[in-house]
Amino acid sequence: MSAESPVATDPDNALRDRLADTMAAEAPFDGWGQIALSGAARQLGLPPGEAERLFPGGPLQILGYLSERSDRRTVEEMDNAGVGALKMRDRVKLAVRIRLERHAGEREAVRRAIGLLSLPFNAPLAARLLYRTVDALWYAAGDTSTDFSFYTKRATLAGVYSSTLFYWLNDHSPGGEATWAFLDRRIDDVMRLERVKSQVRSWTDLRRGMPSRR
Repeated sequence: MSAESPVATDPDNALRDRLADTMAAEAPFDGWGQIALSGAARQLGLPPGEAERLFPGGPLQILGYLSERSDRRTVEEMDNAGVGALKMRDRVKLAVRIRLERHAGEREAVRRAIGLLSLPFNAPLAARLLYRTVDALWYAAGDTSTDFSFYTKRATLAGVYSSTLFYWLNDHSPGGEATWAFLDRRIDDVMRLERVKSQVRSWTDLRRGMPSRR
């Protein structure tokens, strides 16, 4: 991330990280609400009103902050991994895996966050966070598309990521092996669909080029 970005230059960023992480640790017990936020502030010894100054939007703003931070760190980890030699499908798979593994010890907190974001009045935030995540994953994988496929790729990955996330929440296999196998199958399904769509387009183009029968 650029050194000029607000995240990098904000002097309160380290304290926001600590407060957000402490609240995430409280969330499995108290949920993503004001009780957990107040408890996290007390644990850090913050003066009254400091938590509200750091996150004026309250717990929902903290959820967004943590999600965007995970997106950013996933991109950084992919950059450091040097994934250029991998096929695109393997880059996408690795990006999804890294993004989920960032929360390996926080399943209950994630489950409660999903419950909160699934409420109808939080739907716009949920959609925005999901879009930012899949956009970051494609960016981390090296996608440079700018045409219509830019949006179709993100819509497709949103389905893959969401279904894998729900599978991961209930996966107790060693090392999450069942989740990664599930992710493989989902990506294979998408790749097969893309091949079929490509064939249909080719057939359609061929038919258009053929003289019509009278």
